[in-house]
Amino acid sequence: MADTDDPMVLDGGFEDGVEWDGRWNHVRRFLERSGPFTHPDFEASTESLQFLLETSRILVIGAGGLGCELLKDLALSGFHNIHVVDMDTIDVSNLNRQFLFRPKDVGRPKADVAADFINNRIPGCCVVPHFKKIQDFDETFYRQFHIIVCGLDSIIARRWMNGMLLSFLVYEDGVLDQSSVIPLIDGGTEGFKGNARVILPGMTACIDCTLELYPPQINFPMCTIASMPRLPEHCIEYVRILLWPKESPFGDGVCLDGDDPEHIQWVYQRSLERAAEFSITGVTYRLTQGVVKRIIPAVASTNAVIAAACATEVFKIATSAYVPLNNYMVFNDVDGLYTYTFEAEQKENCSACSQVPLDLHFSPASKLQEVLDYLIESASLQMKSPAITATVEGKNKTLYLQSVASIEQRTRPNLSKTLRDLGLTNGQELAVADVTTPQTMLFRLSFTS
Repeated sequence: MADTDDPMVLDGGFEDGVEWDGRWNHVRRFLERSGPFTHPDFEASTESLQFLLETSRILVIGAGGLGCELLKDLALSGFHNIHVVDMDTIDVSNLNRQFLFRPKDVGRPKADVAADFINNRIPGCCVVPHFKKIQDFDETFYRQFHIIVCGLDSIIARRWMNGMLLSFLVYEDGVLDQSSVIPLIDGGTEGFKGNARVILPGMTACIDCTLELYPPQINFPMCTIASMPRLPEHCIEYVRILLWPKESPFGDGVCLDGDDPEHIQWVYQRSLERAAEFSITGVTYRLTQGVVKRIIPAVASTNAVIAAACATEVFKIATSAYVPLNNYMVFNDVDGLYTYTFEAEQKENCSACSQVPLDLHFSPASKLQEVLDYLIESASLQMKSPAITATVEGKNKTLYLQSVASIEQRTRPNLSKTLRDLGLTNGQELAVADVTTPQTMLFRLSFTS
């Protein structure tokens, strides 16, 4: 392999930026002739390649382990108009598996460096970087893409993107207008395990339909965190759960953002202080970020396999050359190699993609705190900091909102009130906003006797 500062040769040893005859022959073989496995609607054509090269617009979310592989695979498959969104900067620990980065890139935005690398190496390719959060863009930005691919390590971000695409759907007399569907290809890895899935919003199971498939978060007992820490993770959780809301280091109501280096640095320093008090070693910046973001260590080979599977699905959907995955592929190479494909089914009562408000079954004597706990702890909802509003006596009323300190303080007494005392009635609609979705979700109270 080349010297550490020389980018690896991506395709056959050709020099950077040089086009050559027959460059896309490997793609033409799939697009310009039919075969036994082609899609029923596929028509062999010389125009399909031009669509990939000149027209199709792909968005890659995440430029980390999966994202680097995705960008390389897509660019070498003929996709030339690619945008990539990532708000992380490069850390030394990324270099062992995120192969588009070099030691000289440490500290720079991942999206910028990844885009520069691909643009310099692959003739005609235009990767546009965005060093931002996905929440920083409005629907106009996302509507411009034909396909969106996620290479994320955050379930919250996946759910938010899922909600954004669901908000685009148009129904006419209850029938989905398929032209409003933007396919979402999602990949995920967890050590030597991974998955790839194809989501057609409104047509197949969405992210929220299958929340139970995601690994549960590891939570430490509060008594251990507060009084008897034994692990470096206990010290970090103490700062995350107790110190952050108490000290509000970046202003009242500012939530801890695992993607903000200043936030992580603050948690890291306070965690070191906490660890020193109890003679605990092992608190590092990387561990701090991993605990705050719930990151599971990645393996380069798993990233490569899952990214290749996702890129293949993008190619199939963009060209109609082959029938896409239906719709969930599991990969495991812990002991040998194992793959399995199954069809994840839509949930009729999915909080994200169902077309009717979901029922919340509570007694009129139940307290608002019970409703809040259900929204957070339910396996099918898994909200993070739900804000609840309702129309009471003709007026829109905020029942509880956590993200703004002044409003949280004012609405906190409502948590100990019963639903009846709050003026809520059977069949009442509750509007719930949460960081897991860009859209407000509607629920309907169904009082039990």
